[in-house]
Amino acid sequence: MQNLLFDFISKYISLTEDEKNAILSLDLFRSVKKGTALLKAGQKSLDSYFILKGCIRTYYLIDGEEKTTAFYTEMEVLTPHCVINKAPSEYYISCVEDSILSVGNSDMEAEMNSKFPKFEIMCRMLSEELLAKERTDFDEFKTSSPEQRYLNLLQKRPYLIQRVPQHQLASYLGIKPQSLSRLRARIMEKK
Repeated sequence: MQNLLFDFISKYISLTEDEKNAILSLDLFRSVKKGTALLKAGQKSLDSYFILKGCIRTYYLIDGEEKTTAFYTEMEVLTPHCVINKAPSEYYISCVEDSILSVGNSDMEAEMNSKFPKFEIMCRMLSEELLAKERTDFDEFKTSSPEQRYLNLLQKRPYLIQRVPQHQLASYLGIKPQSLSRLRARIMEKK
C-alpha cells in the first residue's frame, strides 16, 4: 500500500528515502470494514483520508433520509469541513466497501511541512486541484437534469454503478431509487 501512496505523491514532488521513511513512521495506513462510520454528524475530527483502496461516501441525514453528496474512491482525498472549521461535522462519512485508507491530521501535516517544506507545496497543489474539481462537479450537478447526471456518471465514473448500492447512487443523483430504475430503462431503450 505504501507504494500506491508514494506513486501518488511522486506526481507532485519527488521523495528521498528519508522522506519516505518519515511518512512511514507516521503509521498512516488503516483497514476499514464496509459500513464503518468514519465520522458522524455532531462529531469533531482532525482526520483527513486518502483512499488507497475502496470507496467511502459523504451524506447528510435529513428528516430520517440519507442524502448522499459524494463518493471517494482510489487515489482521492477527503478532508471533512469540520477539520478546517474546527466545528462539529454536519454530515456523515462511511465506508461503502472494505477500504484501505491513509489517515492523517493537521498535526502530522504541520510536522511534515516543517521537516520537509516541499510537502507544503504538494499540499497546496493538491488543494487547488481539488477545489477546481469540486467547483466543476458542483456546477455540472446544478445545471443538469437527473438523466444528464446519470449519463455523466456513466461517462466519468462508470465503476460506481457496480460498486455502490442503487439507493445510494439514486440519492447522489438527487432522485428516488424507483426513478433511477425508470431512468436506466429509458436509456437502455434508446440504445
